[in-house]
Amino acid sequence: MTHTTRELRSTITAEGELRLTIEDVELSPPGPDEVVVRVEGAPINPSDLASLLGPADPATLTVDRSGERPVTTATIPPQYLGAVKARIGKSLAMGNEGAGTVVDAGENARHLIGKVVSAAAGRMYTEHRVVRGADLLVFPEGITPKQAASAFVNPMTALGMLSTMRLEGHTALVHTAAASNLGQMLTKLCVEEGVDLVNVVRSAEQGALLSDLGAQYVVNSNDDDFREQLTSAIDATGATLAFDAVGGGPLAGRIVAAMEAALVAKTPPIGPYGSPVHKQVYVYGRLDPSPTTVPPGVGMAWGVGGWLLTYHLARIGAEATNELRARVVDGITTTFASSYTAEISLTEALEPDVIRAYARRATGEKYLITP
Repeated sequence: MTHTTRELRSTITAEGELRLTIEDVELSPPGPDEVVVRVEGAPINPSDLASLLGPADPATLTVDRSGERPVTTATIPPQYLGAVKARIGKSLAMGNEGAGTVVDAGENARHLIGKVVSAAAGRMYTEHRVVRGADLLVFPEGITPKQAASAFVNPMTALGMLSTMRLEGHTALVHTAAASNLGQMLTKLCVEEGVDLVNVVRSAEQGALLSDLGAQYVVNSNDDDFREQLTSAIDATGATLAFDAVGGGPLAGRIVAAMEAALVAKTPPIGPYGSPVHKQVYVYGRLDPSPTTVPPGVGMAWGVGGWLLTYHLARIGAEATNELRARVVDGITTTFASSYTAEISLTEALEPDVIRAYARRATGEKYLITP
């Protein structure tokens, strides 16, 4: 097999220029417990975009095709350059997760040769990747790399949300940007487990999609009576926990306020501090980069904080994490199935028009790189 591989890299210069390139990289032989995966599918997740593009302005994207391979550049507004100071001048390999076929292995992992596997090992926007066998999800015969490509970030996040709910003593959830691939997985998972879920969407079409999956509570943030819809759904479910993919703006605060309103209506507080029941919103995405705002009238028992899958998995430990991973393998074509808007090559991933399309982070749209 080849001793080099091509991988997609992102660099930010001190002058405030983003550079996207495809580089030849030496492929190390696998160690005794390692395998070489021929990567056949790697999704572009919002977390990938944060590293791939940083705070660059998509409107400034241009491509230089004068060399052997294209070089795509964009401008980073000066006010955002400080936020990426730590990575200036560093060429970073991209791609959080992906799947493919094992084509070579060390002596202790040779039983994996020919298997379809997935990994969240980073540097997955590449043709070949050396990965530890212990870090792989191994799929049964009949599962394709495309089906297995998104086996970590979205499925484990959906499972992690339910795990957090139970760990912290809540009984129901609110989820925003709910028609996304992740939101659809969470809906199916909650239907299967009998967990009440309030889905916040932005259109009637998105709501219909979730209703077809069995969602009982769907509210549209663009409706004039959204606050009333939200409060009513939270009252019906008793949800005191929310996961917010939007992050900025008033949405997280409105969810806290709706939780408080539902609780106070059921049990009017005696004192001036509102309901004593804790209400928690976790921001796990930043579709809106503006500040998160919380209105008055939410009582004194609430929190808005960050939530990251890797931190949660460290919190629950290896045994519980492996149980979640096994569930993903079992449900990769059902509960945790992913769909893609388009499949693109490494080279196509550097085309400005293609970048602008996948950088929109539109709900329900997902791109798959097929190196």
